[in-house]
Formats: sequence, structure tokens, C-alpha cells
Amino acid sequence: MIITPVFVILISIVFILVWFFANTIDKRKWVTLLISILLTPIVYFYVVYPFINIFSSYHHEKYFETEAWKTKPALRYEMIKEIIKDSLFIGKNKQEVEVLLGKSEWFGWDDSIKANSPEKWNYNLGFEPGAFNMMQECFELEFKNNIVTNVKQYQLEKTFEEK
Repeated sequence: MIITPVFVILISIVFILVWFFANTIDKRKWVTLLISILLTPIVYFYVVYPFINIFSSYHHEKYFETEAWKTKPALRYEMIKEIIKDSLFIGKNKQEVEVLLGKSEWFGWDDSIKANSPEKWNYNLGFEPGAFNMMQECFELEFKNNIVTNVKQYQLEKTFEEK
């Protein structure tokens, strides 16, 4: 476990709340201190920490690896930040991209031709973890003259069919 300022502040707040709660049970300071010291980690790790994980959108980030991209498509969202920040694919041709990412999963819409264009390759990144996340992460590469000129990440709302 890494002790960070946020962790220290949160554990302090939990300790103070447990201290006030323990004061309602017993007015002896040593009993209150003992109860607070024993209950603070339990309350923090079994009540506060799970709520933080449910409502925060934090997720692990990984470096781009071709093998992981191809074998674990549901975890691609962990690699996308590096791909976009470092412009890993800008300037690469279609053959190089296909070797690294595999075939395009679908072509993006191009308003100029009113159809799906083979110059816009899209890949599914999966869903970022979160309690109320209904947005599917996607990644698009745009080609001009067989060279990647633009990359973007976008979200699609996932809808489920009713039977």
C-alpha cells in the first residue's frame, strides 16, 4: 500500500468520525481511543474505500503492446492514453498499422462521400470500469494518402436490446 496525502487525509477523517461515534458509546477517553484505533482501518477498507472505487473513474494505464492489444481487446482502454499522447501511429502507413493493431474493426463515416470510408479505421477499446458507465470507448485512425494523419478517441453509448 502506498501512503499518499489523500490516503492520510481520508483515514484521518474516518478516525475523527469513528472517534465521535465512540464518544457516544463510552465517555472514557482510553476506551474511545482504543475503539477508534481498532475500527478506523475496518471502516476505511470495508466502507469508504469500496465507495471510492465505485464512484471514481480511475483505471490502470499500460504501455502499448501489440500482443496485449490483439489478445485482450476489452482492456485496450488502458493503452489509449499513451497512443494518443505520444502520437504512436501518426505517419505510419496502413500496412504498419495493420501489423500493430490488426485489421480495422469497422470503417468510420465520411460525410464527404456519404458512406463508410476505408480511410477511417475504428477499433473498440472496451468499457472503462465504473458503477454507472454506459459509454463504450472507441479509437479512430484517419488516413490520407495511405498515411495516418489524425487519431482520436470517442465514446458511444451502449444500448441493450430488450427481448
